[in-house]
Amino acid sequence: MNLPSYLAESDIQELCRRAIEEDVGSGDATTLAIVPEGLCTEAHFVTRQECVVCGLPVIAVLFQMLNPTVKLTALIAEGTQAQPGTRLATVSGDARTILTGERTALNLLQRLCGIATITRRYVDALGPDCKTKLLDTRKTTPGLRRFEKYAVLTGGAQNHRIGLFDRIMIKDNHREMAKTVGGPHSIGKAVAACRAKYPQLEIEVEADSLEDVREAADANVEYILLDNMSNEMMAEAIQLIGGRAKTEASGNITLERLPSMRNLGLDYISSGALTHSAKAIDIGLDILPAQLNA
Repeated sequence: MNLPSYLAESDIQELCRRAIEEDVGSGDATTLAIVPEGLCTEAHFVTRQECVVCGLPVIAVLFQMLNPTVKLTALIAEGTQAQPGTRLATVSGDARTILTGERTALNLLQRLCGIATITRRYVDALGPDCKTKLLDTRKTTPGLRRFEKYAVLTGGAQNHRIGLFDRIMIKDNHREMAKTVGGPHSIGKAVAACRAKYPQLEIEVEADSLEDVREAADANVEYILLDNMSNEMMAEAIQLIGGRAKTEASGNITLERLPSMRNLGLDYISSGALTHSAKAIDIGLDILPAQLNA
């Protein structure tokens, strides 16, 4: 299983442990009451909608943690575009385990496939030959960020910073606070303070105006985020920056707007919608008749 560097096998195990603890608790009362011990079965995860597949390695770990004898076999590769009716994976073994893990496995799979699917649509809207790269944001579900960012990668986009620790990002509220000590021209002083405190980290400044853009570029930051700007204003900002920093557009980034932004000369476009507005994909678990072990 190829995982990004920020997502370890232990992260998957911890997520599955917490998910099982949340849902199963002291035991699946319904299944334990109805399903005889030793009954075996097979079931297929089937998508009811077109989607980009993501999350099969995660649910494989989930079933293994519930019962090491239960096996999940992926029938399609992560990142594949699947049509309605496609079998994504087969899970086989102890029927009690399969029924107990069904809802949690579906919840995870539906969520991650949803993010990968909307991401692919955004990437396609920019076009395969576009030099501007699509990024996600920190607008993720608490506790699931690394998994949701993995889904963004699976959908074909790139990841922005993972958290507050791996890049300096001076946003509008930071600038407001900085004015209390730096005066009206606070970006330069804020950048200098960040360089002194965290010299190993790259710095990005959120700019709302061309004056902000000018001050950030003069401060020699690595990235300038052009926040909620029109295409015309962004084109002017890019000229003003003149290659001194990488540019990122954010705010009001819709699927419909993306084609008009592909030739502006932006380095990146980021969109929180990839994670905060992704709809779960309709995926079902079709179970087959069970049989008792001999």
